[in-house]
Amino acid sequence: MSKNAYAQSGVDVEAGYEVVERIKKHVARTERLGVMGSLGGFGGMFDLTQLDVKEPVLISGTDGVGTKLMLAIQYDKHDTIGQDCVAMCVNDIIAAGAEPLYFLDYIATGKNEPAKLEQVVAGVAEGCVQAGCGLIGGETAEMPGMYGQDDYDLAGFAVGVAEKSQIIDGSKVAEGDVLLGLASSGIHSNGYSLVRRIFADYTGEEVLPELEGKKLKEVLLEPTRIYVQSVLPLVKEGLVNGIAHITGGGFIENVPRMFADHLAAEIVESHIPVLPIFKALEKYGQINHDEMFEIFNMGIGLMMAVKPEHVARIKELLDEPVYEIGRIVKKDSASVVMK
Repeated sequence: MSKNAYAQSGVDVEAGYEVVERIKKHVARTERLGVMGSLGGFGGMFDLTQLDVKEPVLISGTDGVGTKLMLAIQYDKHDTIGQDCVAMCVNDIIAAGAEPLYFLDYIATGKNEPAKLEQVVAGVAEGCVQAGCGLIGGETAEMPGMYGQDDYDLAGFAVGVAEKSQIIDGSKVAEGDVLLGLASSGIHSNGYSLVRRIFADYTGEEVLPELEGKKLKEVLLEPTRIYVQSVLPLVKEGLVNGIAHITGGGFIENVPRMFADHLAAEIVESHIPVLPIFKALEKYGQINHDEMFEIFNMGIGLMMAVKPEHVARIKELLDEPVYEIGRIVKKDSASVVMK
């Protein structure tokens, strides 16, 4: 067999080297205190001694992007999907009170196209910049036969640190707490198997009446919002009792994860800033209205349970709309009650 045997099997080693060179400038954007070493080693390194944390607890999260990737491939737009991957991980760990420290990604593809993969990693780097965490490593795997030539998958994980006394585990949430919501940027990164079915016959170029002048593909690929910069100062000031990242399962599955079983969330639906895309999904998909809250974030990507006396201070600290959408009550039957 010739010395080009690996290339003949569909794996381009030289393209892999090119990807590494292309992404170095994007990785450099994510440098932060504690990051050690350089890209290309066998493991990413982070120096915890650089941090001013007395009782450090490491909190980690891992996720992918799901079938939203299929729309990125369909529309040939790859520069934002990386932010989605970062967001799904760092939003989970900020919900536990952790500051994201570093992120690693994994990209598997059928054919290594350096320019396209650079776009993906550029999106990952942008997400890391927004989250304040370092991109300290990753892996690109070219697997012809496992994936089609145009296909790729993206996953990653983040590690954060919390002061042991500031961990948010739901134990502090109490009856009478106010529920505050922060807006989502759109669908974020869940429910896309349903989204794709609803819009299966659309090209993405359409401007639906509900979408306020935006093309459908722009709205569907809007990257997931990262909440770290907004929420971390509130956590460090001790203003938050519980946090729910509203992802797959919508309100019904995620909100109860931030409080004990004897409590419930009473949510006033009219206080939720429902985004146009959710109205379109409900209409064109003929989805039962109540079921929408079991699938999507509906315009609220992150929810916090806080003491009533902390509401004014939180609104003062946050340079964005803060929605008072309900309160914590004693559980009667359901864990989430929509009013």
